[in-house]
Amino acid sequence: MASPIEQLAKNFSLSSFKKAADLKKRIWFTVIILVIYRLGTYIPLPSINPAVVAEFTRNHAGGLFGILDMFSGGAIGRMTIFSLNIMPYISASIIIQLLTSMSPQLEAMKKEGEAGKRKINQYTRYATVSLALMQGYGIAVGLERMMGHSGSAVLDPGMIFRFSTMTTLTGGTLFIMWLGEQISSRGIGNGSSIIIYSGIVANLPSALFNTFAMGKQGAISVMSLFILIVMVVGVIAFIVFMEKANRKIPIQYPKRQMATGMPAQQQGTHLPLKLNNAGVIPPIFASSILLLPMTVSGFVDVDPESIFGIISRIFSHGQPLYMVCYVAAIVFFAFFYTALMFNPKDTADNLKKSGSYIPGIRPGETTANYIEVILTRLTLIGAIYLCFICMLPEIILSQISLPFYFGGTSLLIVVNVSIDTVAQFQSHMIAQQYEGLFKRGRAKGLI
Repeated sequence: MASPIEQLAKNFSLSSFKKAADLKKRIWFTVIILVIYRLGTYIPLPSINPAVVAEFTRNHAGGLFGILDMFSGGAIGRMTIFSLNIMPYISASIIIQLLTSMSPQLEAMKKEGEAGKRKINQYTRYATVSLALMQGYGIAVGLERMMGHSGSAVLDPGMIFRFSTMTTLTGGTLFIMWLGEQISSRGIGNGSSIIIYSGIVANLPSALFNTFAMGKQGAISVMSLFILIVMVVGVIAFIVFMEKANRKIPIQYPKRQMATGMPAQQQGTHLPLKLNNAGVIPPIFASSILLLPMTVSGFVDVDPESIFGIISRIFSHGQPLYMVCYVAAIVFFAFFYTALMFNPKDTADNLKKSGSYIPGIRPGETTANYIEVILTRLTLIGAIYLCFICMLPEIILSQISLPFYFGGTSLLIVVNVSIDTVAQFQSHMIAQQYEGLFKRGRAKGLI
């Protein structure tokens, strides 16, 4: 027999959506916030020569610069006030999570509930400001050294330019962070993910147009276009299948005495462990670290025969050594981030405190070891899945020379955020139908 939630999900229809006034408000609020964000990605920094920046963007589209430009929705390529995007906030969040697992004080603060969560969020904001200031200063210095055919990228270099650029970029990051928080609390979906998602999706139409234009001009063969379409469709389907996959560990709850005096029944549920607990973090971190030497060499004049020049060349996008290190880095970050986000010992302790247990497994340390073994196996499969998703498009795109927008990382982000947003959309609809049932029950005197 289907559960009430399954029944409500089956009853989901367009007519029920029309009646969901709160959900429509949340959707419109999210759309308005994203429009504001997209407008900000077109407001340029002061004292910038856009022609030189555009030339630099074209010449370095294959490095870390191209990846960050994709995540920012083209804001870096236009060097706007939102060039840093929300990446400093995401980096700060990961750093604070790492420190929380290492510091007993932060770990205790995390267990304080809502008050501890507010303190950790405050520390995350402070770390975001620090990272944004450092990155903003680095961008300002890099812009002063950027040269093109029409001259320097900065019209009036100096400390005033550096200070104004640093503060402007930091203010833009904080504003985007606030927009993301507003989406999370008053809109639909996770705010940070939605903002990155919108940046990638916003440039997809132009990427598609340019790709088909290249095919029309003969720069790309018809067979290559066909392979690209098949690859994208297949990768999206595979990502959806793997992201929905999870391992259900059975959990038994203690017996409860029923009010009618009938014998108590054993209650059971399950602990779901996702196949890919790390999400999109491993590919993003791996590609960012490996493409850093080539990006630095683009900002600084480096002798091609020097050690740094050789490293930049062998670690460039599409090279065999880059591919091998990319796979190794994805596997490392998959295990590292999973261990950071999920603690089997805490899960086992919580089960023991509530009187719950895994059938056939002794509570306590044995349960923690059992969960850890399962989690390790799942993480290994998840890491192999991430490597396949990121490497297959990487190999194909390196032969066809197409932009990052069709790569595994971008498709992984788009599909993951879409799945999460649809899930939240459905949960709001189910909650709306529950409220309708309760109101009808009160009106009839049943509740």
